[in-house]
Amino acid sequence: MRMIKKIRQYFKKKNLSTRNNRKKVGIILFATSIGLFFLFVARLSYIVVVGDVAGESLETQTRNLYQGSEVVKAKRGTIYDRNGEPIAEDATSYSLYAILSEAYTNDDENLYAEPKNFDKLAEIIADTINDVDKKETLKVLKEGAKENKYQVDIPNAKSISLQQREEIEDAMEDQKINGLYFTEHPSRIYPNGVFSSHFIGYADIQNDEETEQENLVGRMGIEEDYNDILKGKDGKIIYQKDNYQNPLPGTVAESEPAVDGQDIYTTLDSRLQSYLETLMDQAWDKIDAEDMTAVLMDAKTGEIASMSQRPTFNPETKKGINDDDFVWSNLFVEDNYEPGSTMKVMTVASAIDNGIFDPDETYKPGEMNLLDATIRDWDYARGPKPSLTMRQALSWSSNVGMVRLEQQMKARWQRYLQEFGFGRSTYSGLSNEKSGTLPEDNVVSHAMTAFGQAIGVTQFQMLQAFSAISNDGAMLKPQVIQKIVNDAENDEMVTQPEVVGHPVSEDAAQDVREYMRDTVESEEYGTAYDQYKVPNETVSAKTGTAQISRDGSYLDGQGDYLYSVVLMTPAEDPEYVMYLTMNRPDQEDTEVLSSIANPLLERAMDLRDVDESEGNNEEASNEKVKVEDYRNLETDAAAADVQKKGLVPIVIGDGNKVVEQSVDNGERLMSSEKLLLLTDDQNPMMPDVSGWSKADLVKFGDLLDVDVTFDGEGYCTEQSIEPYDEISDEELHFNLEEN
Repeated sequence: MRMIKKIRQYFKKKNLSTRNNRKKVGIILFATSIGLFFLFVARLSYIVVVGDVAGESLETQTRNLYQGSEVVKAKRGTIYDRNGEPIAEDATSYSLYAILSEAYTNDDENLYAEPKNFDKLAEIIADTINDVDKKETLKVLKEGAKENKYQVDIPNAKSISLQQREEIEDAMEDQKINGLYFTEHPSRIYPNGVFSSHFIGYADIQNDEETEQENLVGRMGIEEDYNDILKGKDGKIIYQKDNYQNPLPGTVAESEPAVDGQDIYTTLDSRLQSYLETLMDQAWDKIDAEDMTAVLMDAKTGEIASMSQRPTFNPETKKGINDDDFVWSNLFVEDNYEPGSTMKVMTVASAIDNGIFDPDETYKPGEMNLLDATIRDWDYARGPKPSLTMRQALSWSSNVGMVRLEQQMKARWQRYLQEFGFGRSTYSGLSNEKSGTLPEDNVVSHAMTAFGQAIGVTQFQMLQAFSAISNDGAMLKPQVIQKIVNDAENDEMVTQPEVVGHPVSEDAAQDVREYMRDTVESEEYGTAYDQYKVPNETVSAKTGTAQISRDGSYLDGQGDYLYSVVLMTPAEDPEYVMYLTMNRPDQEDTEVLSSIANPLLERAMDLRDVDESEGNNEEASNEKVKVEDYRNLETDAAAADVQKKGLVPIVIGDGNKVVEQSVDNGERLMSSEKLLLLTDDQNPMMPDVSGWSKADLVKFGDLLDVDVTFDGEGYCTEQSIEPYDEISDEELHFNLEEN
């Protein structure tokens, strides 16, 4: 009782009656309202003045609400053959999906795929698109309906052409059913199908996470290597929208036009390339080999007229890419292999050039001892010829004969190998190009290179070396790009023939071509007698059979060989060089390679006559090219970019990075002029500067910080330091002559 009394006294003292409580609550609510009002006014004032809410700009949000934008897609550049026939070009493709939601209707018509029509829809798709399986489509449709999905994608129904889309739509209209719809995508079409596929490559769709746009990106070959040139630059349109988010006519506020990609004209001739693909298919069906290649080069320019390899793939359908035996690499530049006896062409030419070759000198073939090694001829087991002349040593492909020549040249032969371009990249502009490998530094390995073993090469290196024989001593770089056309700037870059050395004399080249004729014309001493023929033309040829090396030792199985042949026609003044290889076939078939070479060379010569009569030669571009800064870039990447811009890259040294260049960044050179790139090689070798202008030689001296002196005017005919000797002098001297 006492406690209750105290509580009453407390309330009485504080005057805490119900009326007073309501009054106080009212005061509190009023004060709070006033506070909130002023807080609201302050916040609103801040928003009006600053224009920002929680880090979001009101101006930006308003603009987004009433301003729309649209990406204007740039057209990817077209890849052409040398005559302007498209090899790869942009198109639109479609992917197929089915809407299953019953809510998808229009008036009284069902626009979704009804379960009762699943079978008909699956049959329509399978009949139109070869890669689609009817049973798999039915399964996807039924499972999607069972799981109440709004829509499902049709498996393997991508890259659909406009014609296929129209066929599907017409079939649904005929049967009065709905449910199939299409999504549009950018795509790339390859109208020729299999067409030097590893060289051309392919482009595929890639989703850009930032722009949420689908873009075509090169995945292999020219499509990948020249992606920066082909892709162009997308444009953008900004316009005003109404309250319903629809574009308002005539309200384009800003427009950035798209810049289409540049077009690339390759050196390929569709008339020859398509024929080569047919011949390769026929030959490939006859043999069971690991791989096979064939390439045809213009002997006067170094331009590749046609090239193909097997196995291959269709860049549009991707058929062949997932096969177990598919080879992802471009064998012409990425495969490092021992060439075998086709190297003997360079051995004999070097011996002639060195003055130690007597075509009538006789020797005993069969075998010879060299230190702890025994060198044997290919016919040793069956009984070699009793004697051969040195000329017959070439046509009969005698290893012993070649080593006899090498032993008389020794160190000079190793320099010849470098002068022919072995051991360094050709800088073709194609990715992942190998540099090959020079022999180990011992007597036996050096000797074996005379018949094409113990040395690693690429096919482009072999073509480059063969060009010195076919072109009377002037060695040409293999070219795959004829020109790059930039329509946006009304400009084009034309690639010119590039002489990269003079390893042997004109007389040596002519003599060895004459001796090579025996390979196909000598019944007793020709390894390919009567096999390679071109109507009304002479043919110089050399066959090769190389033992294959794996993990440091040579395989000894019956089929462990690389068979090859090089052909030059007409022998007196070659127009074409053709090189073919067949790797590890199940059995040696001497007719397989000739079944490709003979008809292709015949057609090439026929077409050459037609083209010459029509005068299809084009003039070089006079446009100047801006030089970029290549310092600190990797050597291969720098040389490839120089090549793309229409200049001639001359790499000094074997270093991995470029440390200096002959022309400064930002200056301009005429198309096809030389740009010298000095690498971080501490002991650079002297290049072959035959045919260089005085201006280029002065740049060379400035680049190396050495003095240069001259006798005469014009172009270089002699140099004080031999090609591929170390540059140790502080002064270089050159003899010049007018052309």
